[in-house]
Amino acid sequence: MAAIQLGVIEARYADMIWEHEPVTSSELVKLTAAAFHWKRTTAHNVLRRLCDKGLFQNEKGTVTSLISRQDFYALQSQKFVEDTFGGSLPSFIAAFTKNKALSPEEAAEIRKMIDRAEEG
Repeated sequence: MAAIQLGVIEARYADMIWEHEPVTSSELVKLTAAAFHWKRTTAHNVLRRLCDKGLFQNEKGTVTSLISRQDFYALQSQKFVEDTFGGSLPSFIAAFTKNKALSPEEAAEIRKMIDRAEEG
């Protein structure tokens, strides 16, 4: 899947959709009016952009995701590691932990992830 770039507001709107899906487009208009002070046309225009980017579909006024929030952010994280650290996960972890020690629980969870990844 090609990288999907979202602006800050688009990301907040996408999170709102994932949180409430399936959700009607008219309910999204109400939610965005309350959260962002948007008018109906703005809510529909940004929704159309998110649909055009392949994140959501709007079928007969009901909006659902084409990619889960977890999968989307996993792809974004992979792209960040690729772009910033040349794809090196050890370099990313070294940078992440440079100024922050891992708790024993975090270290144990990372070990479990490594074990699962090695198992395939």
